[in-house]
Amino acid sequence: MKYQYWNEQFEKMPRPDLESWQLQRLRAVTATALRTPFYRERLTKAGIRNEAGIKSLEDLRRIPFTTKQDLRSGFPYGFLSIPREEVVRLHASSGTTGTPTTIYFSRDDLSRWTSFVARCIYGTGCDKTDVFQNMITYGLFTGGLGFHAGGEEVGMLVIPSGSGNTARQFRLMQDFGTTVVHATPSFLLHVESRMREEGVRRESLALKRAFAGAEPYSEDTRRRIEGLLHIDVYNSYGLSEMNGPGVAFECQCKNGLHIWEDGYIAEIVDPQTLEPVADGETGELVLTILCREATPILRYRTRDLTGFYTEPCPCGRTHRRLRRITGRSDDMLIINGVNVFPSQIEEVIMAMKEVGNNYLIVVEKDGALDRLTVKTEVGPEIFMDDARPLNALRDRIRAHLQASISINPRVELHEHGSLPISEGKAVRVKDTRPRDL
Repeated sequence: MKYQYWNEQFEKMPRPDLESWQLQRLRAVTATALRTPFYRERLTKAGIRNEAGIKSLEDLRRIPFTTKQDLRSGFPYGFLSIPREEVVRLHASSGTTGTPTTIYFSRDDLSRWTSFVARCIYGTGCDKTDVFQNMITYGLFTGGLGFHAGGEEVGMLVIPSGSGNTARQFRLMQDFGTTVVHATPSFLLHVESRMREEGVRRESLALKRAFAGAEPYSEDTRRRIEGLLHIDVYNSYGLSEMNGPGVAFECQCKNGLHIWEDGYIAEIVDPQTLEPVADGETGELVLTILCREATPILRYRTRDLTGFYTEPCPCGRTHRRLRRITGRSDDMLIINGVNVFPSQIEEVIMAMKEVGNNYLIVVEKDGALDRLTVKTEVGPEIFMDDARPLNALRDRIRAHLQASISINPRVELHEHGSLPISEGKAVRVKDTRPRDL
């Protein structure tokens, strides 16, 4: 296989040189962070009063962690390190659970972010001959404009279609010969299921690749999308606190996400003790951004659970690879004392060919106990009026789930296309249990 490199000098930089670059950038970003009200207080208490306090990469551990709550507490300008007049854009979370987290960009910040996204896109084999349809939400969400700019930097023809309106998405694909799309995995599954309803034949589409991200999904879901749409699906990782997309991406080998260590320092820690885990073990990803001046963020607790691959990648890139994000440390469900991650349920469901593309996990109280119900659509070829195969499928799903999560859930089968579809990040869990105040 012939591999493509957007910036081969950095992507294949020897590890000692890469770590030297990281130290240089960490010292610079520490000096930048000291200009913000939040970090001036936080770093001074840690005994770091200037960049000279960072003598090696090991000194990173002297810096306290930063959390989403810290960012919210600093709203709106507590993390801004440059004059407001030098800020050219902001992005923010939706703020549905409280004060939004707001990230500011200078013109140089946007240029650097764009370069990292272009590196991701080009590394999958794309080039200026491709037509890129960006089927993700634009606006304050970073995914839309981030991928848009990266696609233009590569030289692709970019179609800013946005999310939703599946019929229009098909028309654009057919009219302009779309070869690459970007969407959530749940929306890609929805697109495939709507092809039959809209009378769109796969042969009429020029699709070759898809970039899937913004929500955790299993390897079985990737295989299902690839098999249904006959395309290569590449896993994307990013978060708005670290610019957005472009933090880590799969190369053509599709065996882990290269985290761009010339722009980010990655740590994996135990989410309970906050101590580093051994190489290869699963823990919480902690990130320090090295490529943004307007909003420096040091040792950010992402809550995302992953680990490093320890063996090198055949593509020759020296940047370490993250395993697939299995979920978030704060997404874990405790059901009658048993720890359950939604990803465990998805792995079981998506491995069964009779099951459709959409599901919902419902947790509720049944007296003093918790009750878990898994609602899933059946495939379009399953007839809902034939009780015997439906009962057999329901029993098989329940048995596989019980073997995986050690809980015997209720399983509800629903007609294909009947469960609600989200145009943005899929809502997979509905927990109605009362919260302790």
